Amino acid sequence: FGCEWAAAHFRFHPPHSDLAYALQAGKGGTRAILAAVQAHIITYLLFTRETECTHLERLCRVGQWEQGQALATALAETLWAAGGGGRAVVCLITAHITTMPCEGYRANSFTERIQLFEFSDKAAAQEFISDHINCFKGEGSHGVILFLYSLLFSRTLER
Repeated sequence: FGCEWAAAHFRFHPPHSDLAYALQAGKGGTRAILAAVQAHIITYLLFTRETECTHLERLCRVGQWEQGQALATALAETLWAAGGGGRAVVCLITAHITTMPCEGYRANSFTERIQLFEFSDKAAAQEFISDHINCFKGEGSHGVILFLYSLLFSRTLER
């Protein structure tokens, strides 16, 4: 992964602004992933979450907590769909190295620290993601790469 990918994470516009519902996207290949997640975020904010706001207000009156919930729901929905509706795998970075690279592969001090968490219940996966949402949206978190790895493992390499 290049510098753009390494720096990419899920970042919203400021809370309670006109674009509070929107993810900020940099340049490069991460935009496709962000666009797919953005579609799920808008769906959640408009049609799923309980609020008394009108449709347009549902998007503009989004606070920081609601942004996190929308992102957690969007990530869980996408991973669940990738897993065929029966599983989701969430990848997080640990402080210590969990695996050593095979011969012929170069260590990057990122992939070796990934830990997999597998769920067979969609609600449990969503709750786990919600509890660890800063692992995807924090500066320097490599959140988009973690989500991409999670997608691959949820879908399985065979599929």
